[in-house]
Amino acid sequence: MPFIAAIICGALFSSAGLVRGFPQNAKTLASESDIVNIRIEGLNNTIYEAPIYSGPRNITTKSGGTHLCDGTNGGANPTPGNTCTDALDAASKLARFPYDGTFDAEFDDFFITSISTTTETATEFWGLLLDFQFTPVGGCQQEVAPGQDVLWAFNAFNKNYFLKVTPNTIVEATVGSSHVVTVTDGMTGVPIEGALIDGVLTDASGDATLTFPKAGVFEFKAERSDSIRSNALYVAVA
Repeated sequence: MPFIAAIICGALFSSAGLVRGFPQNAKTLASESDIVNIRIEGLNNTIYEAPIYSGPRNITTKSGGTHLCDGTNGGANPTPGNTCTDALDAASKLARFPYDGTFDAEFDDFFITSISTTTETATEFWGLLLDFQFTPVGGCQQEVAPGQDVLWAFNAFNKNYFLKVTPNTIVEATVGSSHVVTVTDGMTGVPIEGALIDGVLTDASGDATLTFPKAGVFEFKAERSDSIRSNALYVAVA
């Protein structure tokens, strides 16, 4: 995520009283390079979207107990590394939202069942994607490199598209100016028609022209009923 987006996102979390520094008990084996982008899309809202500093650790959930989560789970990788579930755990501690998951001894991994107030149902489950592709293994087995994009998405298996808006920042907008943004399916790159962003529907090319009537810093997301909502578009209007 570009630096300006990180600043804006940090400001948004701070204003909500969520970011209070890294908790003392969040000790990990992470190095400074273990910074990944994590986005968590719940049923009705985005639970978290920002870079996170994480790394191999013991994970504890109410339903699953405590287990090491370091990429070697189930023999998935030969050496320990930062994983998608490590990033979820770090974000949970930083932004102070709960999550839960059962533990499957056969796969040596957690099955995430609830994040914040969004809990699985008989037909709707949490899905895990890395760089907009479903991971072939569980979150404690899937190692993630610095700069990669982790997405935990609720009801992911019943959605047709995973929306992606570009650009993700507009930092030189002026009052009354218009800018074109494009919405695609992050998984395939195809343009998405009929996605709503800032009250504007995208056309057949996935484009929407947004006009900014007042100064300030704003966040927009693209949504469509059959899709996982997009990453955030941050706009600074002078």
